[in-house]
Amino acid sequence: MVRVFVHALIVACVVLSSLEALGAERTRLRHLTSIYFDEKGTSFKNPEGVACNDSSTLIVGDTRNGRLLRYTVEDRTVKPAGEIRAPQLPYPIRVQMDSKGDIFALDGKQRRIARFGAGGQFKDYVNPEGAPSPATFIPRSFKIDRNDNLYILDIFSARVLVLGPEGKFQRQLEFPKGYGFFSDLAVDFKGAIFLLDSVKAMVFVAAKDSKTFTPLTQSLREHLSFSTYLTTDSRGILYVVDENGAGVVILGQDGSFLGRQLAKGWNEGLLNYPSQMCLNEKGEAFIADKGNSRVQVFSIIK
Repeated sequence: MVRVFVHALIVACVVLSSLEALGAERTRLRHLTSIYFDEKGTSFKNPEGVACNDSSTLIVGDTRNGRLLRYTVEDRTVKPAGEIRAPQLPYPIRVQMDSKGDIFALDGKQRRIARFGAGGQFKDYVNPEGAPSPATFIPRSFKIDRNDNLYILDIFSARVLVLGPEGKFQRQLEFPKGYGFFSDLAVDFKGAIFLLDSVKAMVFVAAKDSKTFTPLTQSLREHLSFSTYLTTDSRGILYVVDENGAGVVILGQDGSFLGRQLAKGWNEGLLNYPSQMCLNEKGEAFIADKGNSRVQVFSIIK
């Protein structure tokens, strides 16, 4: 009887390990193409920002060239569609788009979020209307949800500011105690907010309407070197960009480890200090490959 039980336990463990392995390989990134130039043949210089939507628009923050570049993506073909250059944005490091096609870009020198119309004209800087003191805020990163609400990672006051589509203050959430350094945040389809702690290699979460953050994961140090970007797909799967480790770690909604993709290098499909990553509903992923001065396009295989 004991032998039967032990045998059954061993079989169960083997099956569980196999299922975990299958889960880890469930999502893969396959290289499609890479973008190096604008429509005039001018090369990128350490691009850090990239944003995409489901209307075939791709925006690249060509950081050291001090500009935004627009592309169209159709049938996995990427075509240049113009440049946006403005004195209000000399050093774009993070880029997002809202549902109207407006472009939001964080300037790494001024630490201000600039907003441009869909046609590329500068509109204004984001200034939280009605936010509680302190009035000063320093954005490390920001995200826009499906309702065009804006979430700002304010490292000056150790908080997340939530603004409505017109920039009016809605609420704020303080950083949890004992954190290392939060480098990014993400918002899923349920309205949950996630924080990425680069120093502790952890992800924290606050459910919709929650006032506090709690750990979603234990330390992911065995999988992450120094991660700096976090995003989520339409199913709530999390993608963590490991800048120093030149890879992407994939997590389940519950924080479970689902696998690590890509590696460091210079060949197509490899990364060198990747920065921002964006996903669209067509199953495509775009990664700003900063160290290789290019943007790489991948298909998401599930």
